[in-house]
Amino acid sequence: MDVNRIRRNSYRLEGYDYSQAGCYFVTVCVQGRQCLFGEIIEGEMVLNDAGKLVVHWWHETENKFPHLELDQYVLMPNHIHGIVAFVGADLCVRPQRRNIKPSNCNQIEQERKEQNQQGGHTGPPLQEIIQWFKTMTTNEYIKEVKSRRFPPFEKRIWQRSFYDHVIRDDDDLGRIREYIQSNPLKWSLDEYNPVNKVQS
Repeated sequence: MDVNRIRRNSYRLEGYDYSQAGCYFVTVCVQGRQCLFGEIIEGEMVLNDAGKLVVHWWHETENKFPHLELDQYVLMPNHIHGIVAFVGADLCVRPQRRNIKPSNCNQIEQERKEQNQQGGHTGPPLQEIIQWFKTMTTNEYIKEVKSRRFPPFEKRIWQRSFYDHVIRDDDDLGRIREYIQSNPLKWSLDEYNPVNKVQS
């Protein structure tokens, strides 16, 4: 599965409602591929304090947006991959927790289709959620830069936008989960690895 190719081709689907129920694979990258969040050691991601900060705010998205549920994710030295799901629920009440199990991915996709037919929405669109995540991590990171605990960054921490892929079915979900889990092991070949940028 060439996930990198899929992300490029599915970047901002024209006319797609990113607030409706569904499962999404997202990638958010550091500006200029600067490695701010740790390093890969023997095939495992070792987080520094900045990386721990980013992971904290990734998990906080569920508290900020009650209709959002997180699945598999990995924070790399200069980007984060994650699977998120929007569920059809009353936004005034946090929905019952449920993992995105293979049987649930098709169920959520069915909810997405039904809501699309009915004109229903689950809440803020994906773009707003990712922007909130970027804002919170940037604000906290800047505080640590001012106290000289974190190294400075180039112009901004995150690239202006992000990559996304609408997860269509259980097979798609399984392939993307495998890609996320194996990402640290393949860091030497990763397109976001600054070494590869120099060599290309």
